[in-house]
Amino acid sequence: MEKKALVFSIVVNLLLVVHILVGGEWASLLSWSSRAAAEAEAVADIGCSGHGRAYLDGLLGDGNEPVCECNTCYRGPHCSHFIPNCTANADGGDPLFLEPFWIQHSTSSALVVSGWHRMSYSYNDDTWISQQLETLIRKLHAFVGNAVTRNRYIVFGAGSTQILNAAAYALSLDNTSSRSPIRVVASVPYYTPYKLQVEYFNSERFKFEGDAYTWRNRSDGGASTNVIEFVTSPNNPDGQLNKAIVDGPNVKTIYDRAYYWPHFTPIPAPADEDLMVFTLSKLTGHAGSRFGWAVIKDEAVFNRMITHMQLNSIGVSRDTQLRAFKLLKTVLEEGTEIFDFAYRTMEIRWERLVATLSLSNRFSLQKFNPQYCLFYNKIRDFSPAYAWVKCEREEDKNCYAVLKAANIIGRQGNLFGSEDHYVRLSLVRSQDDFDILIHRLQKLVLEELEASLREG
Repeated sequence: MEKKALVFSIVVNLLLVVHILVGGEWASLLSWSSRAAAEAEAVADIGCSGHGRAYLDGLLGDGNEPVCECNTCYRGPHCSHFIPNCTANADGGDPLFLEPFWIQHSTSSALVVSGWHRMSYSYNDDTWISQQLETLIRKLHAFVGNAVTRNRYIVFGAGSTQILNAAAYALSLDNTSSRSPIRVVASVPYYTPYKLQVEYFNSERFKFEGDAYTWRNRSDGGASTNVIEFVTSPNNPDGQLNKAIVDGPNVKTIYDRAYYWPHFTPIPAPADEDLMVFTLSKLTGHAGSRFGWAVIKDEAVFNRMITHMQLNSIGVSRDTQLRAFKLLKTVLEEGTEIFDFAYRTMEIRWERLVATLSLSNRFSLQKFNPQYCLFYNKIRDFSPAYAWVKCEREEDKNCYAVLKAANIIGRQGNLFGSEDHYVRLSLVRSQDDFDILIHRLQKLVLEELEASLREG
């Protein structure tokens, strides 16, 4: 890494010398990029005490200059003031735990993009998919060993969210019954947007029917036919390596593999399902770039998804594809580095959480059995993105409310089709968010232990 940085620095300095001494065409070529780089560097250098970040397109101060945008529980011009009684935010899935990695790799992941970059609707081959990026994705899956891509088709989308709906649309066209919409199911607890998307778009082609277990082994005249099952593996919210539940000749399955990366789970084997969905956000942490992809066996399904994307958004932004290309190129060049960093981070977080709640009889966590991981060539524990917490007391019927009263915001169990004795806590947010979450939980457990001593 140091050698690469040194080489880059020498090259940049040489170009600057040429810019100053030679002028002409070289100078004009370098002028726009050097100004853009200087502007980006100036914003990156703004100090926010390690508890915030300034952005080129962010908030502006009185002098019209970028200012710090602070993490949860921090305020002040430089995000140096901690708010003691603030609420721990463990609700969303922002994967900011990877931000330190990219700060360490600012040089190799940086982009300077000209104003004339990729202004066309399509690439020169009349498609809207970067062939270079598709090649990188195939190389990445081969390197990690988490998915088979040979003799498969790949389609891009605006995050996995857009792809999931496109996949449901494409598979619904195989419905053998014109009398009723195809049933969409997922095993409880399921990822909330499966239900929300189907209900929002209100398509005549498919309808959300809830828990997949309800439709398993039904014998009421074809209840298990004409079904689309979403299988999330690892699951959101509980991190389990789920498998399909519903059987039948006309059952179609969409495997959501967003979290099937070594930093969240052991990789026991390359995934080889008919339709698998991945996303950049849970691989590199760049949720805001909105980039995902699907790996598909059936050419007809692939073509339907392409049509859906074309009509929906004319494909994925060329700028997004360029950024994804740069990020994945860095991932591959660095070997296992991002996975090692991410795994260590998530492993430590999970261990801290387990150690905290192991002292409690009031709260429990999901359990995992260690598995052999092909990527690390060893048996290892899970390091999930979320904690699926259960309030064990009968009177704690609303676990979300229990935690909210302790200044912890999670996501209530009923949003995942489950009971309200459960709540999901995010472990992938910033280090500040996680530290505050652990502090609030430790306080809650301590109060439980003190009450138990008093009663005993």
